Amino acid sequence: MVKIVFGILLLLVAYFAFLFFVDYAKASKEGKLEKSNFLALGAVGFVTNFFDTLGIGSFAPTTALLKNFKLSEDRTLPGTLNVACTIPVAIEALIFITTIKVDPVTLFSMLAAATIGAVVGAGVVSKLPEKVIQLGMGVALIIVAFVMLAGQLHLMPAGGEAIGLTGTKLIVAIIGNFILGALMTLGIGLYAPCMALVFALGMSPKVAFPIMMGSCAFLMPAAAAKFVKEGAYDRKASMAITIFGAIGVFIAAYIVKELPLKILTWLVIVVIFYTAAMMFKSASKAKAASRA
Repeated sequence: MVKIVFGILLLLVAYFAFLFFVDYAKASKEGKLEKSNFLALGAVGFVTNFFDTLGIGSFAPTTALLKNFKLSEDRTLPGTLNVACTIPVAIEALIFITTIKVDPVTLFSMLAAATIGAVVGAGVVSKLPEKVIQLGMGVALIIVAFVMLAGQLHLMPAGGEAIGLTGTKLIVAIIGNFILGALMTLGIGLYAPCMALVFALGMSPKVAFPIMMGSCAFLMPAAAAKFVKEGAYDRKASMAITIFGAIGVFIAAYIVKELPLKILTWLVIVVIFYTAAMMFKSASKAKAASRA
């Protein structure tokens, strides 16, 4: 079944990549690409996907950097995050699915649930107005920050030794991952809450990596394809982050492998809270402007 999962993932990513590259080439030819700095965007992609491979997650840090350095518009952030990180995350998933043993039924069912949730969520998020997206992402960032904070303070379950689930626990895992897949299209990174879910159900901490990365890798091509078709994403940011992010993944997975991340995680939490505040501030300004 792992080989089937591997094959399906490759087909999904190939389909998404075709849509993405064709859309980018068309926009480039028509002079419709954004005016932002490609190398600055690439630096963001490299850094966030490097640490994503080590387990920090890339959505919240990428949002923080794009927002605080004004590299992309708030309106297109959900689509940009999903499109930009699809290929780097797929590479991560292929690496971890083949190196860490996990029960095939548990893996496949959780990946499928996340994918279906993303398809449902992307169709809604791509049509939301900017103010709603700003408020939604502000709330999303706070949720992620609190989950990461709980992990740092050891308030979450530490996990167990299981590499698979059955019965009620499997049903809970499927429902939970469906919800996380839908929320991810709004910009809520799946890593931290998925890791919390895996730990709470008594599974081994190592198993969290193929499950959370595989979940993202499966749901993101489906969600990102919708954003591409709707044109609800930043093309230049997505391409730069994709290219440099993939490089960051390979370096993290095969050269660095692991780092003392505790201090960095505290820094990320602070930045996420700050970015959430900026999102709420932007939404408040938009609301005041609409009243004027």
